[in-house]
Amino acid sequence: MATPSALETLIELATSATDEAAKRLGNAIRATDKAEKKLALLQQYRADYSARLQAKMAQGLSPMHYRNFQAFIDKLDAAIDGQLQLVKEAENGVAQEKGVWQASERKRMSFDTLANRAVKAEQKRDNQRDQKLNDEHAARQGQFKRF
Repeated sequence: MATPSALETLIELATSATDEAAKRLGNAIRATDKAEKKLALLQQYRADYSARLQAKMAQGLSPMHYRNFQAFIDKLDAAIDGQLQLVKEAENGVAQEKGVWQASERKRMSFDTLANRAVKAEQKRDNQRDQKLNDEHAARQGQFKRF
């Protein structure tokens, strides 16, 4: 089994890797939130603009103004489609970073488990050694009392 100092080094390295993975995961989550907020803003703007178009059409709208409104709505739709793609990519990034973080955390926990087992094994050996010394001492005391 690895020496305690080697295990401590592995635990430190795994902890650092886990911390870095957690930071990247946090950044990916923030990027996703930002992209979703921008998408919601674009969708709200499109809904508002469509409502304005409906109101203008009720008042009467020239064909040229209608084409301008429609062209702008088409541009908004294209922007929304692009933002939807960015949101999907951001969500995929979150899923990927989450997997990396989980793998790092499992590795760190494995090293912690090994370290705990090593400590328990050392304690067990110490306890057995102490018990053996106590038994030998008691046996010697018993021999001295007989004489």
